This record gives sequence, C-alpha cells and structure tokens, in this order.
Amino acid sequence: MRHAWRWLGVGLGVVALSTVWATRPMAADHEGQVVVYTAAQNTIVQAVGPMFEKKTGIKVQFVEGGTGEVLKRAEAERANPLGDVFWAPAAEPLAANADLLEPYTVTEDAKINPIYKKGMAGGRVIPNNVTPMVIVYNKKLVTDAEAPKTWRALTDPKWKDRIAYAAADKSGSSYTILATLLTVFGDNEAGWKVVEDIMKNAKILPSSSRVPKGVADGEYLAGLTYEDAAMRQVAGGAPVGVIYPQDGTSVPPDGNALIKGAKHPRAAKMFLDYAVSKEVMDLLAEKFSLRSARIDVNPPKGFVPLSEIKAIPYDMEWAGKNYQTFIKKWQDIIVRVK
Repeated sequence: MRHAWRWLGVGLGVVALSTVWATRPMAADHEGQVVVYTAAQNTIVQAVGPMFEKKTGIKVQFVEGGTGEVLKRAEAERANPLGDVFWAPAAEPLAANADLLEPYTVTEDAKINPIYKKGMAGGRVIPNNVTPMVIVYNKKLVTDAEAPKTWRALTDPKWKDRIAYAAADKSGSSYTILATLLTVFGDNEAGWKVVEDIMKNAKILPSSSRVPKGVADGEYLAGLTYEDAAMRQVAGGAPVGVIYPQDGTSVPPDGNALIKGAKHPRAAKMFLDYAVSKEVMDLLAEKFSLRSARIDVNPPKGFVPLSEIKAIPYDMEWAGKNYQTFIKKWQDIIVRVK
C-alpha cells in the first residue's frame, strides 16, 4: 500500500482503536493486543483495524507515519522494541533493514504471486499490495500531446520548476521511482545524469501525498508518483491524466513484516495473516483502488491491465541493499542543483 498509501509523510501519532462490539470471540492463543507501525493512509487504518479487532478480539494500536519515520522509530527501539508489526511500508527500505525483522510465512502464502517474493529479505518481508510508478499531469494546463510520455521527457528544461517529486529520503514511493529510473537508465554515469536532469526541473515536496494533489490543484504541471494515489485524484473528478512511462516502469510491492523481539508475537502473526487475507485485499481493491499481490484478487475497476503496462524487471533486493547509497547520491544531487 505503499507504495500504496505508499509512504505518507504524516507526523507520527498513536491511534488506539477501542473495542465497541458487545460480543467478543472466545479466548485465543495470543497476547490480546498488537502494536502496528504503518505507512498506510489513515482511512485504510480506520477501515481494517476494527475489522481485525472484531474478528480476533485483539486490540490494535497503530503508529502512523511515513516509511522512513516508522523505520527510524523501530531502529531507535532496537534494544527494546515497542512495535510488533510493520504494515505497508515500501518493501525496499524495509528489506534493507532486515536485521530489524523476523522471518514469517503467512498462512495463505500460496495465494501470493511468487514474482513479488524475490528479493524480500529471505522471507522477512511479505508482499502486500503492488503499485506501478507513474507520471501525472494536469489536463487543464497540459494537452495530451504535450504530456510527458516517458521519464526521459521530464529532463527537458521546459519543465523547470513545474514537476512535483516527494523527497526520496522521506517518501518510499519516491525512493522506488529513483530506483526505477536507475533500472531503466542504468546505475552508472548516464543513468545518474538522467536523475540529475529531472531533479533540476523538480520541486521537492515533503510527502508523497502532496504530489498528485499539487498537480490536481494546478500548482505543478506534472508529477512523479504511484498509481493508486493518481487514480484517487481521477476518481474524485480532478483534471489529472495518468501516464505509464513508455520507457518502462516498475510494479513493486509494499511489504509487511514481523519486528524482531516483538512483545506480542502471536497476535502479530495473526495480524500479518489477516493483512493479506482475501477479505482485506478485496476491500482494498474495491474501496481504496489498490492492486493486490494475491493471485485471486481482481484489480480495481478502471485500472489499466498490467499486461498493457511496460513493466521492467525490478530487483527488490538490489534496490533494498543500495538504499543508503542511492539516497546519499540523490541528496548530493539536490544540494548541487537546488
């Protein structure tokens, strides 16, 4: 959901979801509560949390923040973990922090498309939702003919200060876009030159959610973002066009994981099982326009079939292992060009 609700740059906050049902399930072999660190958008948290509580009798406490925020929190708590589960951060930085995670195989693992399991930190990261990276543009300000059809088109100086891009060191989806660009154009001098030329034209925003909204509001002509965020603007009637770059794009998963040393491991595993259940994935597809990593869940209505998108082979393990290196290079570019 990242990449779905892929990495929202909201402030950290704890939301305790109280139990309001008159009847509870019979006592189960769990600790009665679970603490979930999540990058999911708040509306999804508010929908799924009560469903899980009602089904299991387990009280859920959510800590909401961008991917970078929840990972930093878990890192700071390494000696005394306060969280039990990661839910829906982007998988690359999650995999890059595999030492914070315990392996766990969900009960319906066979229903998850194996293509999304590659490079997932040896089974420590569980594929959740999948999201193509896209370009959005304001249809009132940019004609379809003028719209950028490729990533490379965004290097044209005519886009100077007219492109929105969330900071790659704060937004999981923006890091995915960075790694996607390096996959398409190469992790070499030529590839980094494309990245630099795009960044010269970009306005760097503090959160991924502001990119499609800024384009929809006409603050920017175009933006680099992820599919479901763009499609929510389209569904809401905003004048936004969505482009799947013709030079290729990635379709990566976001991920869930069990935090090493979790104080409520049995409840945590029950949450991880439920998070990728067909019940939840059908809800996310129908109500929140998220593609599922499961093989038995239909895509959201109105979405382009994956067969019509030029998807590139995207190495999650490579992207995860190079997270710190790529972020440092990106930061150096921003200092140089801004």
